[in-house]
Amino acid sequence: MALPTQRLTLAQALIAFLKQQFVARDGVEHAFFAGCFGIFGHGNVAGIGQALQQNPDFRYYQARNEQAMVHAAIAYARVKNRLQTLACTTSIGPGATNMLTGAATATINRLPVLLLPGDIFARRNVAPVLQQLESEHSQDLSVNDCFKPVSRYWDRLNRPDQLLTALPEAMRVLTSPAETGAVTLALPQDVQTEAYDYPGEFFRKRVWPIGRPRPDRAALEQAAAWIKASRRPLIVAGGGVIYAEAGAVMRQLVDQTGLPVGETMAGKGSLRYDHPLCLGGLGVTGTLAANRLAREADLVIGIGTRYSDFTTASKTAFQNPAVRFINLNVAGFDAHKHQALPLIGDARAALEELLPLLAGYRVDPAYQAEAERRHAEWEAEVDRLYAVRHTPLPSQGELIGLLNEGSAPDGILVNAAGSMPGDLHKLWRARHPKNFHMEYGYSCMGYEIAGGLGAKLAAPEREVYVVVGDGSYLMLSADLATAVQEGLKLIVSLWDNGGFKSIGALSRSLGQDGFGTRFIHPQAGGLVGDSAGDQVRPLALDFPANARSLGADVIECQTAAEYAAALQAAHASPRTTVIYIRNDRYVSVPGYESWWDVPVAEVSEMPSVQAARQEWEARRATERNYL
Repeated sequence: MALPTQRLTLAQALIAFLKQQFVARDGVEHAFFAGCFGIFGHGNVAGIGQALQQNPDFRYYQARNEQAMVHAAIAYARVKNRLQTLACTTSIGPGATNMLTGAATATINRLPVLLLPGDIFARRNVAPVLQQLESEHSQDLSVNDCFKPVSRYWDRLNRPDQLLTALPEAMRVLTSPAETGAVTLALPQDVQTEAYDYPGEFFRKRVWPIGRPRPDRAALEQAAAWIKASRRPLIVAGGGVIYAEAGAVMRQLVDQTGLPVGETMAGKGSLRYDHPLCLGGLGVTGTLAANRLAREADLVIGIGTRYSDFTTASKTAFQNPAVRFINLNVAGFDAHKHQALPLIGDARAALEELLPLLAGYRVDPAYQAEAERRHAEWEAEVDRLYAVRHTPLPSQGELIGLLNEGSAPDGILVNAAGSMPGDLHKLWRARHPKNFHMEYGYSCMGYEIAGGLGAKLAAPEREVYVVVGDGSYLMLSADLATAVQEGLKLIVSLWDNGGFKSIGALSRSLGQDGFGTRFIHPQAGGLVGDSAGDQVRPLALDFPANARSLGADVIECQTAAEYAAALQAAHASPRTTVIYIRNDRYVSVPGYESWWDVPVAEVSEMPSVQAARQEWEARRATERNYL
């Protein structure tokens, strides 16, 4: 029997629909949306704002920055393995466009988030409204059109009945493992408040199945044949292993065959760090163990990876002339990269079908022994770096060691940008699939604290450890206040190295002396590089005072021992705590025989740049096309 129509505004119907959307995978069903982040302005306060007010069972979270609230939703979706997310709403104009960076972050990382920016009046008669971008060539153009290239689905609803067709399409994309990312529905502020008689069936509970598609059987058999014929195979575990919850079956494959595993940023933790065939991070920020085996691999088995330039070391990681690729990925676009044999399907389902095809197969015992030896040598190197004590300022490596060893075994580490991601990728000993939460698809500065907030919302029972540098903290720290407001405990490590440490080191490697990367007052000739040494006046930035002003507890440290004690004090506290410590800007974790292609000026009067250009040209010649 047909359900009666409901006369609702577009915004009310939108919230009513979102409340009835569920997903199911492996027989487990739950709501897809956990609520809505938002900041209200004239473009959404009377529409989405009013609808949220009359739907208190659809949780509203008051954010402090539009970009940050998208980051929080992204982190939430990541912890939930893309099976749940939050919506984000803003007013028109700057509120909407502040979400652009977050939208790109979501889409690049293949993580679902629903963006609901207010938009210009559909009826146009009062145009130009406040914050409207006018165009001489179209009256249907607004700043929200900027979302098109960074969204996996985009729509503008100029009539309330268009919701009936837009929302199912939005859900189709959001719940697709292969297509997911940012979905943007631009909502003109007048249309948000207009009423329509919506059919009752539109608000029935709908369950979106998240299936486990299987690759073509012939392709699986071909993959098994390639693996059996290889002499030095290597698995590259990406984020798809974790999102598909395929870690256990991948370990079964490793134990059965002796295949060694290197990890991308997103895939770190898919195999525990102490497994003898876990080689750790691969590529630019990789370990000596993974990079040396990758160099000679004749078969690369990519599972759930998109092969970023950091993973491939700008196409220099795999140097075996006979190397070929098998790519297992739910997205055909990624499965075909590097002219690979594509296995298009769910990682767990595909590995379950591959296992019996490899019955009786093991890698050569000498190769397995080599991989296990390199694993042991790398663990000894991590121990060495953890044990070093630098003075007068601690190094980043030793702080990572103290945090790793002092953190809760089931905790979640959150980071995104600067020099920390590379050092953490090498040195962090991941104990479970969610232990290493690194936003490195976009490496977006400012993600850290907001991402920690989203991770804590998704896993309130776990300790969440946010690592943020001083440069990233200055960009986006306001959601410390949101964490305090919501009673969500974060343990934030603020490592102050007096500027942009990562780019400073990169600049020095390019012969440019770290120019423009220190937080100092200009000299007579402007900003200077690192060769100026201590003959500069640093900015007097009081980070602890800033964190306290946002409502967080703060522990200030000067030594490694004080930092270790502060971690334990933060564990004992129920409140968000910021642990502040300065660390040495110039002490870095080694590169471990890898390279990243950053072009150097072809013409320069600086001898250091000329030398760097010569080195770049030599390394550039080692880049490969995998044909």
